[in-house]
Amino acid sequence: MAKILVINGSYRDDGITDQAVEVMTQALRAAGAEVEIILLREHPIEFCLNCRECTQQPGPAPGVCVQHDGMQALVDKIESSDAYILASPTNFGSVTAIFKRFMERLVVYAYWSWDMNYPQFRKANQPKKKAILISSCAAPGIFGRWFYGSHKQLKMTAQTIGADSVGTLFTGLIGKSPQPGLPKQMQVKARGLAEKLI
Repeated sequence: MAKILVINGSYRDDGITDQAVEVMTQALRAAGAEVEIILLREHPIEFCLNCRECTQQPGPAPGVCVQHDGMQALVDKIESSDAYILASPTNFGSVTAIFKRFMERLVVYAYWSWDMNYPQFRKANQPKKKAILISSCAAPGIFGRWFYGSHKQLKMTAQTIGADSVGTLFTGLIGKSPQPGLPKQMQVKARGLAEKLI
């Protein structure tokens, strides 16, 4: 049974991001996958201290952070999962602040001793897992995907944890209603993308 981890950086309950995640989750569970959803808005993750203590620990396993919050449990879930859904709406041209905070804490996936000029990513030479990326914006979808930073940041997150993106769901023009619904064509696409993870 495939074990899929969803990391959702949306602020809003039942917004477009939550709706897209729900459609994919239903499709995955119907296909027999085990799915766990992490809502970063409810998960206790502190800001990175930039102390780089975690990066001094050699080896392929993620380093251990000096902070004792919910991040280590989340890293353990990342490590034990077979594939991922990484989701964040676009805010000010980027992923949300809570998703960015999570991204910064992924420095545990880098080995960067003090004598090195730049980090080495621990998952770079390991077999890749799969990831689906979900985002949205108020602009037309194609504009948001290519000209805002959220898609690039979600893709970077996947690469950092050792996954290749096998598909993207990017919904545009969502700012015209206080409670937008996921369009039918996006629901169909979401179900199709879910199949790529199993």
